[in-house]
Amino acid sequence: MNALATAAALLAAAVILVPLFKKIGLGSVLGYLVAGVLIGPSVFAVVSHPETILHVAEFGIALLMFLIGLELQRDRLWALRHSVFGLGPMQIIGCGGAMAAIAFALGFSLPASIIIGIALAMTSTAFMMPALAERGGINQPYGREAFAVSLFQDLSVIPIIAIVGIMGAASDTRQPGWTALGAIVAVIALGKPILSLMFRYVSRFGSREVFTAAALLTTIGLAWLMVAVGLSTTLGAFLAGVLLAESQFRHELEASIEPFESLLLGLFFMAVGMGVNLGLLASQPVTVIGIALGVLLVKGLVFYGLRRVITRAADALARPQAVALAVGGEFAFVLFAAALNAKFITAEQSQVLTLAVVLTMIFAPLAWLVNDKLLEPWLTKDEAAPFDLIDDPATPVIIAGYGRVGQIVGRVLNMRNIKYTALDAASDHVDSVRRFGNKIYYGDATKLDLLRAAKTQDAKFFVVCVDDMEASLTIARLVRKQFPQVTVLARARNRTHALELRELGVESPMRETFWSSIQLTKDLLMQLGETASQVDSTLATFVKHDAELLDRQQAIFRDEDKLVAASREARAQLDEILSADADAEGRSEQQAPENLEQQRA
Repeated sequence: MNALATAAALLAAAVILVPLFKKIGLGSVLGYLVAGVLIGPSVFAVVSHPETILHVAEFGIALLMFLIGLELQRDRLWALRHSVFGLGPMQIIGCGGAMAAIAFALGFSLPASIIIGIALAMTSTAFMMPALAERGGINQPYGREAFAVSLFQDLSVIPIIAIVGIMGAASDTRQPGWTALGAIVAVIALGKPILSLMFRYVSRFGSREVFTAAALLTTIGLAWLMVAVGLSTTLGAFLAGVLLAESQFRHELEASIEPFESLLLGLFFMAVGMGVNLGLLASQPVTVIGIALGVLLVKGLVFYGLRRVITRAADALARPQAVALAVGGEFAFVLFAAALNAKFITAEQSQVLTLAVVLTMIFAPLAWLVNDKLLEPWLTKDEAAPFDLIDDPATPVIIAGYGRVGQIVGRVLNMRNIKYTALDAASDHVDSVRRFGNKIYYGDATKLDLLRAAKTQDAKFFVVCVDDMEASLTIARLVRKQFPQVTVLARARNRTHALELRELGVESPMRETFWSSIQLTKDLLMQLGETASQVDSTLATFVKHDAELLDRQQAIFRDEDKLVAASREARAQLDEILSADADAEGRSEQQAPENLEQQRA
């Protein structure tokens, strides 16, 4: 079959099956996989060499990781550090150890068991992230932490390669771990200035096509570099995204890459489906399916148990993470090949294990279905409703987040007899606050259903007081989009958060540390002997200047270089203003005694 006919068959299978599977609730990923199985060599043989398509389609995973990296600005990436280096090692050691123990009990040698355990502990980011995206889980706590674990798995490739090298597995096909580590350090240190320079140069031409080509070159180039030193394409693409996350080009990069990412990612899933060896599955169905189901169950249960027992995570957090991380990963194929080359396992064992990992990918959407339709209703049947029933009449003010900030707002409103509706996502906190006579409702304000139940459409003001910056931005974005007539006031954790809120249309976000710092400075200056008029004048000048700087930074805060330059310029201007004010005050103080003597004379 020629290339055009193959392309037509691929597109036709996707167009027919993917919408069908989405409609019946099985998700688009399973639709792509089944489409691949049907047109692959095991069924209709429309495509006889799926590995060729797989090599091209793997670029879709790289683009997905590039887009994920773009979303991780420095503050967000730093916020994930505990999850990456806490939950990540726990998952690898716990799940990998359990798998290795089972393999050893089944008769595999110790080196083979270790390799198999580590390989099966890996998770497919390409399968996990689209599943989370369909559920809206990427920006939820369980989704962010699941992604952090998969990120650690990518980073752990270096020590894993070292372990395999020590055991003699595929040591001739991988670069030393120090080379890989050096490549990562070099990319982090040099990548940002080089990429910023390149995109500034490209953007001067104003050509969308050239800009898109530069974005694709960046992703392919860093992915190739990581592969060259023995790491994964996903890690290289992810690093490229992270390096550009703070740049002024972030939004344009997203718009340029997304169409390619969606198409190639679907092609990747189809290629995986084409690679399913139905002949081997037919000859050893119990073994292959048993291993696949065993991997899903053992990984899911072990991680769920670790989260519940060690980290004391709630079921609503641990369960979806366990389901997301239970699927096998592509890196398992590399380790199985390494074990085969080192003669730790036979060719038949390698084929069976590889097929079992592929089946975990096919079963993954079904695992989500079991979680959503069976486990979720059963485990939460005795728990509280998703949010409290709000049967009170509409109020002019709604407060989202009733912690330290929200309670002060509420107490002042109570003093003025102004009615308000308070919402908080922590049920134990809601119960505690209610004991003191406060009227507060349990619910997640990032959910549109709760906002409608709280009669946001009839409110005049919506006050965002939640502590989590990501949730704060989500709430502000949702209220501004769904209820544009409502004025949004918001608490900002820092300057960047304030700029992001202003970008969403929140006119005057209140930085929680700014005014307390101003008051502290005022007290300090007064105790240092400054007069009240001097202190008030100095602080008024500073506040006015800071507000003007915030306005200037709004237009450039995505461009770090311009932001730094503007801050330095503003600092110099403020120094000049305050110095001029001090000189003027000094001259007036010198003139005052002379005027007084003249008046006495």
